[in-house]
Amino acid sequence: MVDTKLVLQGMTCSFSYVITTFALFKMSSLLDHCRRSGQYTMNHDNSKKTPDGASFDRSGSQDSLDELSLDDYFKEIENIHETRRNEEREALVVKEPDEGELEEEWLKEAGLSNLFGESTGDSQESMVFLSTLTRTQKAAVEKRVETVTQTLRKKNKHHQIPDVRDIFRLQSDPKEKVCDENEPSAVRTTEGRSGTQDETKGPKFSVGTNEQKTPPQDMPFSVTDLNLEIPFAEQAANTKDSSVGKMCKGGGGDTLPLNFRLPKDKTGTTKIGDLAPQDMKKVCSLALIELTALYDVLGTEFKQQKAAKIKTKDSGLFGVPLSVLLEQDQKKVPGTKIPLIFQKLISQIEEATLETEGLLRIPGVATRIKTLCQELEAKFYEGTFNWENVKQHDAASLLKLFIRELPQPLLTVEYLKAFQDVQNLPTKKQQLQALNLLVILLPEANRDTLKVLLEFLQRVIDHRDKNKMTLNNVAMVMAPNLFTFHGLGSKTIEQSEFVMAAGTANVMRFMIQHQKLLWTIPKFLVNQVRKQNAESQKKEKKDKAMKKLLKKMAYDREKHEKQDKVPNDADVPQGVIRVQAPHLSKVSMAIQLTEELKASDIVARFLSQKSGNVQTLKKEEVFLYEIGGNIGERCLDDDTYMKDLYQLNPNAEWVIKPKQS
Repeated sequence: MVDTKLVLQGMTCSFSYVITTFALFKMSSLLDHCRRSGQYTMNHDNSKKTPDGASFDRSGSQDSLDELSLDDYFKEIENIHETRRNEEREALVVKEPDEGELEEEWLKEAGLSNLFGESTGDSQESMVFLSTLTRTQKAAVEKRVETVTQTLRKKNKHHQIPDVRDIFRLQSDPKEKVCDENEPSAVRTTEGRSGTQDETKGPKFSVGTNEQKTPPQDMPFSVTDLNLEIPFAEQAANTKDSSVGKMCKGGGGDTLPLNFRLPKDKTGTTKIGDLAPQDMKKVCSLALIELTALYDVLGTEFKQQKAAKIKTKDSGLFGVPLSVLLEQDQKKVPGTKIPLIFQKLISQIEEATLETEGLLRIPGVATRIKTLCQELEAKFYEGTFNWENVKQHDAASLLKLFIRELPQPLLTVEYLKAFQDVQNLPTKKQQLQALNLLVILLPEANRDTLKVLLEFLQRVIDHRDKNKMTLNNVAMVMAPNLFTFHGLGSKTIEQSEFVMAAGTANVMRFMIQHQKLLWTIPKFLVNQVRKQNAESQKKEKKDKAMKKLLKKMAYDREKHEKQDKVPNDADVPQGVIRVQAPHLSKVSMAIQLTEELKASDIVARFLSQKSGNVQTLKKEEVFLYEIGGNIGERCLDDDTYMKDLYQLNPNAEWVIKPKQS
């Protein structure tokens, strides 16, 4: 009897062989063109295998070959070459780091530079930071510290070099056990449980991750839900070890439709831009550690690239660093976060119609594009450029040219390879998790510009019935513009690299399709920041208590502040919060907390009060903020349940105000 499974596998292999042969045939004809034009895709080592014999299904580049037409991709490569003909460029050299240099840079970016070197003794802040890490995050830090330590010992450095085991020993107080390897993994308050609490009442956080080895039968997260409460690396470790995980890897995870969603969080969803800068900085440090831990667990190498400094233009439009462009533009439009030329090109495309067939795919004439570039450079800021001369396909070509001509990639030199390597992660859910962390790690200017680009691309796709530009088509056309960066020179370009480059279309497709999810800050990161803030406040109080004079001064100050607050807060009973709204007619109101009360209800209640000054702010212009307590500042989404959030941060103040642009 014929084994149906073997027959199907054979058919699949044959089909993949035909597709790959066709792809390589097309690529060979472009090889010389790309060598001359200086295109480059980060090198990948395809020989590496997943450790421990893990039989993960690859859902990245293979899917892109089987599911997507490569024609658009290679036509775009040809169009790019045509616009670069006979142009000389200075290559952006990627430095080969010395031994331990990458790990040193990684620790600095993670905010842990004082774990090594001459400042090792002054590491109180780092100890607080380390106390909030999960098991897999700790392992990632230990691995990098160990490498740096060994490198410093080899170089015979004379400053203090701590043992990596001591670093994590120092952070634990016997009376104050934090983040033990066997503690539960979710980051949540411990309500309704008996146990010891700190002398100051408040939520008790737990950031760890060994609890969900075998999910319960009534597991609240379906296969397509993204769990933002459990750290991603811990989810990967648990999935790798559990029988449920093997079942998902074998048949479920990569064959389901890409309809990922976020389960509702009663304490509110946090988007990029909702947090205060000091808290966002902590989120970025944690995101780097979490991303590294995720890659470590999955056996994928994560290395940040570092570019040597090159001379760049300090004025103009094309080939100018984003930071320089924004500095120029903010003189004309204060507060703008997106380059004006980028905004104008998108609006120029949309002014015609997004129903034009082949939009983004059909290029403008290369000679005309070159002329338009020169005219824009000379006349854009003067306001004398005639936009009537720019056809829609010309504007689309100029938009893509702007992205390609940036002195450093929009996805940055540091993380371009990491974005590309997302396609090698075992499941689509893990790919999406990695992309989420990578977006958080991008510099603000790059992240904001990428967001505007992805939103525009989605609007193009929304008209696919007319313009024939589906999600797959747009991903194939845009992938070369984001991932094949002209400034990164390469001595040799192999055919296998082009197969990997084609796989980046899948990453592009993911970024467009799930962009709303990618700009969400995972709850576990926000709660780790809350825990850091709470631990820092506790340590500050302990330091004050050790000095009698400071203790007395603090006591007097607190007493004075309490006396000042009596008129406002003494009459606020239990279960009631006082909300301030300095920009509205009603500047203060006591609000009774109920199970169903949401942030949007409080804002609506304030806006309905029209006493005194005329209302000048609309509902979409003002937001309720959570300020202080265990968070710096956080803008709340409309669906935040206030009683749940109050239990998470009972010491916060509540203020309604406009969101800063």
